Amino acid sequence: MTEDLKVNGIKVNYFCICRRKLWLFSHHIRLEPESEKVLLGKILHEESYPYMERKEILIEDLLKIDVIGGEKVLEIKYSRRMKDAARCQLLYYLYYLKRKGITMRGELRFPKEKKKEEVLLDEKGERRVEEILKGIREVENLPNPPSAERSSICRKCAYMDFCWG
Repeated sequence: MTEDLKVNGIKVNYFCICRRKLWLFSHHIRLEPESEKVLLGKILHEESYPYMERKEILIEDLLKIDVIGGEKVLEIKYSRRMKDAARCQLLYYLYYLKRKGITMRGELRFPKEKKKEEVLLDEKGERRVEEILKGIREVENLPNPPSAERSSICRKCAYMDFCWG
């Protein structure tokens, strides 16, 4: 199972949002640097919670955790619109750390909306993470990207022109 852990959090997030986006990202087609939405998220992350120490922790050159404070892993997101994907990403971080012998709690934070949500890794969450890791491997091993499927998030996606242009 150790090799299964060699996934970064973005891939978990993308798997939950769009399998095509995951495939493109995994095959080094990266359009996020030009995305205005990604830039807004980075600015929000940098300016939120200035009183907290230890922002953006890079673990084993693989996981980029937004904030670790006390016994909590915080994941900061621009909005709750894709909360399920953000929750899965945070569950993966907790799962990864648990496999390394570190048990922590998680918290999703949405500073723009002044909302937060606690995330705990339980057996159901562990099974979900394991299913996602298996699914990521399957998508990455496809010879071609999955077909584009239009959804409400397409309008704001960095890959929109690539898929629908």
